[in-house]
Amino acid sequence: MSDRPDTRTLIAVSVTLVLWASAFAGIKEGLVSYGPGEVALLRFAIASLVLVAYAIFKRMRLPLLRDIPHLALAGSLGITVYHLALNFGEQTVTAGAASLLIASGPIFTVLMATVFLDERLTGWGWTGIVVAFSGVALITLGEAEGHLAFEPGALLILLSAIATAAYFIVSKPLLRRYRPLEFTSYAIWLGTIPLLVFAPSLLQQATVAQPSATWAIIYLGVFPAAIAYVLWSHALSRLPASIVSSFLYVSPVLAIGIAWVWIAEVPTLLSLGGGALAIIGVTLVNTLGVRRSRTSVWSTAAG
Repeated sequence: MSDRPDTRTLIAVSVTLVLWASAFAGIKEGLVSYGPGEVALLRFAIASLVLVAYAIFKRMRLPLLRDIPHLALAGSLGITVYHLALNFGEQTVTAGAASLLIASGPIFTVLMATVFLDERLTGWGWTGIVVAFSGVALITLGEAEGHLAFEPGALLILLSAIATAAYFIVSKPLLRRYRPLEFTSYAIWLGTIPLLVFAPSLLQQATVAQPSATWAIIYLGVFPAAIAYVLWSHALSRLPASIVSSFLYVSPVLAIGIAWVWIAEVPTLLSLGGGALAIIGVTLVNTLGVRRSRTSVWSTAAG
């Protein structure tokens, strides 16, 4: 596995980042008329239908029975837990600050690698973790109307960052056996099933929802969900997870710009300062913080 992205992979990552960055503002727009769980269900029900249609067209093979629990774990982490925590968190946290908190995800990827993949952190790595978590603390304190106060919603978004880091770790072995489209489809379908608990309330809310909110969620389902997840899985299948996740550092810049244009929202100065600290810390960990063996742990992750 190469550590350098080819042109197609770089394009896939770039498009994914733009689409995922736009999702933070799209979620905010959807929350105007729908509850957090209902936004997640409608978004991934739409994504599931798109992928079902494409799977039938491509005559996609079925997964092996022995892989279904592993695929369900990936779906529960990357779809169910991640998006419920993110949506509930965005009820009180700005879209820009949410993207800054999600950008701390690579920190958790590296920490999980030290536990599950036997990577070791250098002194710079531990310094980076302290700096990054200091930044996360500032964002958590800075999202209460610009005052220095604790914002519980930020912790939910931090949970979503942990969930997506675990999703990256779990995905790597599966992407050795399944094509990106196959893996993404199975993960989204299995991750959407638990969200069906919100189906009755979704039907009620859809009848009175503002059209702009519904269209925002349709956009989320087709583009940041179905298309972006397939493109990201393609990148994960071609590069080490630590390198792919490092591209997420630019997502907050895009998300803040999109949120400013789409929903006229800008995070507080304290949150922006915390975001800068978090990104500096993450950069330290991923550039100077990990002692790598001759054979990358990411290339030996599959059991």
